[in-house]
Amino acid sequence: MTEQLLAGKNIAILVANGFEELEMTEPQRALLKAGAKPKVISPEQGLVNGWHGAAWGHYFPTDRHVGEVLAADFDLLVLPGGDRSVAKLASNPHTRRIVGSFVDSGKGIAAFGKGVELLALVERIKGRTVTGADSAKATLEAAGAKWSDDEIVQDRFLLTAKSNEDMSGLIDAMLRNFVAAVEQRKAAA
Repeated sequence: MTEQLLAGKNIAILVANGFEELEMTEPQRALLKAGAKPKVISPEQGLVNGWHGAAWGHYFPTDRHVGEVLAADFDLLVLPGGDRSVAKLASNPHTRRIVGSFVDSGKGIAAFGKGVELLALVERIKGRTVTGADSAKATLEAAGAKWSDDEIVQDRFLLTAKSNEDMSGLIDAMLRNFVAAVEQRKAAA
């Protein structure tokens, strides 16, 4: 997909220290190629540290502090995984506010691996079909979600992925989901 199908769309990538680096950088790169404007949103100030493989990864600049943004500022949301990142974001009340607003508004969301746990925080996942890291299964089921063992699951404009092993397939699915979400919102306006 080399077309600029998401030209001008603002996309929030919500991370904290310890996010799964590949689950942030690959979607970010693809979104830039599609003409979108991805922004790294974080409770960290200035720089956020990724997790790569079995060790700390690179530092990345943050664009906005999580406490200073509204879901209304963005068209789409990416939730990368990473145990440390998800734990830190889960304890932040702004995470609940932002993720909840995205779910309520029907905007496109892509959550990868452990990042799907953030969907359970907002108590609006009941009846939705999801997948993600196996360690997230009990949390999502307790929140009322229907668990799938498929690698990638799309439920309306919510895309969830078990892992980042098939990153090219995951990126393609994310872009299709986001384009469809934008088109649907445009048609409803």
